[in-house]
Amino acid sequence: MKLVIAIIKPSRLDAVLDAASEAGVSGLTVTEVRGYGRQKGKTEVYRGAEYEVKLLPKVKIEAVVQNWRRQSVCFAS
Repeated sequence: MKLVIAIIKPSRLDAVLDAASEAGVSGLTVTEVRGYGRQKGKTEVYRGAEYEVKLLPKVKIEAVVQNWRRQSVCFAS
């Protein structure tokens, strides 16, 4: 058995869940997280003041899969 972990943009969640289901994943855990990576954050304006938001919302997906299914699940995410 292998633990597969993927951190994705929230907008991609439905597509990844559909692909994981097609790959034969019977269950998984989804957690809302915040992260900093290639996107490097963004600048927002609130009440006239600029704020730099470094940690962006992400979704963490964890699934335990059989060894022979690991490759197809990784491609699904």
